[in-house]
Amino acid sequence: MANHKSALKRIRSNNKKRLLNRFQHKTARNAIKKLREISNKKEAKKVFPSVISLIDKLAKKNIIHANKAANLKSKLATHIASL
Repeated sequence: MANHKSALKRIRSNNKKRLLNRFQHKTARNAIKKLREISNKKEAKKVFPSVISLIDKLAKKNIIHANKAANLKSKLATHIASL
């Protein structure tokens, strides 16, 4: 266990950040799954910008890697184009 006050604070703050990151990542994954399940092209195009926004926010905060974000956006765009 940590001995210093600052180390204890660091443990608390890291735990808060970890939980927030997990929540945001899971929310984005669920949004991606819902977008992939949509079979109507118009509806998919309507939802697409909000999902892209979520992915970009994750990449900006380094929750996911920038290249992973680019791959996800590309695959979603090709999925919508193929509908």
